[in-house]
Amino acid sequence: MGFKMGIVGMPNVGKSTLFNALTRTAAAQAANFPFCTIEPNVGEVAVPDRRLERLAAIAASRAVVPTRMTFVDIAGLVKGAAQGEGLGNQFLANIRECDAIAHVLRCFEDDDVTHVDGRIDPVADAETIGTELMLADLESIERRLQNLTRKVRGGDREAVQQERLLKAAQAALEEGRPARSVDVSDDDARAWSMLQLLTTKPILYVCNVAEDEAATGNTLSERVAAMAAAEGAGTVTISARIEEEIAQLDPEEAAEFLSELGLEEAGLDRLIKAGYDLLGLMTYFTVGPKEARAWTVPKGTRAPQAAGVIHGDFERGFIRAETTAYEDYVELGGEAGAKEAGKMRVEGKTYEVKDGDVMHFLHSG
Repeated sequence: MGFKMGIVGMPNVGKSTLFNALTRTAAAQAANFPFCTIEPNVGEVAVPDRRLERLAAIAASRAVVPTRMTFVDIAGLVKGAAQGEGLGNQFLANIRECDAIAHVLRCFEDDDVTHVDGRIDPVADAETIGTELMLADLESIERRLQNLTRKVRGGDREAVQQERLLKAAQAALEEGRPARSVDVSDDDARAWSMLQLLTTKPILYVCNVAEDEAATGNTLSERVAAMAAAEGAGTVTISARIEEEIAQLDPEEAAEFLSELGLEEAGLDRLIKAGYDLLGLMTYFTVGPKEARAWTVPKGTRAPQAAGVIHGDFERGFIRAETTAYEDYVELGGEAGAKEAGKMRVEGKTYEVKDGDVMHFLHSG
């Protein structure tokens, strides 16, 4: 399992440039005019993880299979999108299908790149799109509440729960707060997620800065960081132009280029890490002579469910998991060394998988 992140923003903020760079393709037409993205562009990238390469080298694995992340480049939203302005509601539907939203904000000055509202104000841009998503949710809630009326009167338990949750979301939205600000109990969590409201999606604000500000940010990105902190959202500072240049280089040249700019890693790495944190995800590994492979699961996942990510039969027939911490696997030279040193543990059905665990599942059937 990886995850799907929708890239949204006002027109001409660098969304498509970033998408092209991240997916190493030119599938999205990056052009200096609004709505150059007519259909959502979808691209998959391998999630960079230096640990996987290290494990593969120790085990002499013939293949290395990273986990993958999907980016969806969604056309620029404008004020009035919820009422069909610009390219309207079709893009709101595209957002609904994503696990999280990367909201690209223009934090650079460039007279050659026009801004649809004629000003550079990333916080105002964020508020514009946030408002459109809230308006779309309100419209959706009102429609659904009307459709539920008959079932609620008939005492349908599921409909009563849906109505209660929709009204809680409606109250928050009418106060100008996104639906994700609603406190939802564990008993309601599944029904809440099934509502698929746009403003329940976790948001990562991506500050697109000029090349010479990629390492330090600027006053505009600082304002975005303050806004994100107040909302409990994530933030990452990237130069889409730098990512575009890195996409054309081999790994050695890219590392040298980043070093010259005072950057330790590419924006892709930071974006994915921030996305993982936002969604509470982590990685475990399976390692052998055939392949070394990374798997993504939510934090708190128990061993049988982690096995189920590989194959449903592994979860259904789960017996135990032979587990070694990444650090122990590396330090002791692999599986044999870890087992000899007593660092390979046998874990059962209640074990919560830890980030970096190297696992071998035993199952029946």
